[in-house]
Amino acid sequence: MRNCLVDHKEYLKTEGRLLKDLDTTIFGHIKHDYAKAGENDFICNQHLLKYQVEMVDQLIRDDEHRNQKIDRKLTKTIRDNDYQIKDINDALNSSETFGQRIADQVARFGGSWGFILAFIVFLLSWMTINVLHLFGAHFDPYPFILLNLALSCISAVQAPIIMMSQNRSSHRDRLGADNDYHVNIKSENELRIMHAKLDQLNQNQIPHSFEIEKLQLEILGEIRNELDIIHNERVQILNEEKQQNDLLRKSTSESKK
Repeated sequence: MRNCLVDHKEYLKTEGRLLKDLDTTIFGHIKHDYAKAGENDFICNQHLLKYQVEMVDQLIRDDEHRNQKIDRKLTKTIRDNDYQIKDINDALNSSETFGQRIADQVARFGGSWGFILAFIVFLLSWMTINVLHLFGAHFDPYPFILLNLALSCISAVQAPIIMMSQNRSSHRDRLGADNDYHVNIKSENELRIMHAKLDQLNQNQIPHSFEIEKLQLEILGEIRNELDIIHNERVQILNEEKQQNDLLRKSTSESKK
């Protein structure tokens, strides 16, 4: 028989545990409430259950606090960092001028098969009309000096227009590269926070989960023992009542005789 540290009642050794056999955290909680408690002191299962439940609650609160702290850090990082991610098409369209639109359309048409075929048809028609004198036209005889002049003028005008379009394409590429850079920075920061959450899960939550499960099993075992004790006491009371009833019936029958 041992005296419980809390209520000072006597209990069987199987109905409680020594403080030195308990988890250090639970022992610390008991030590906080009972400063004179020592490792060889005894606590019954009934009062030990209270400290075990408190420890489970504390572990759960600690995990929630760490998760909330990491979530706040992630939210603050995303809110405070202006990653300047833009929609490239909207940015270009908002600053596009009429001349730039014309340059894009000229470059788009000048780099297509439609322009090549149309230009070939134009050249063949020009040369055929002037060589065969079709429709009585003979405005540019061979070697087609007027045609060469027209082609030179077209090339002189078309080249800078195409360069304007290429400059816009280069500007689009620079905006895309800047956008990719900011997206990568944002992804890197978010991944760093995610790694912190995974580290928190591996280092704290998973061990805490095992510890909570262990405590839950211990609590269930203690509850089972308490139920067994109550059941045994009830069976004992019923047996005593039965014996008393048997004695009462026996004495009654003898008195009648």
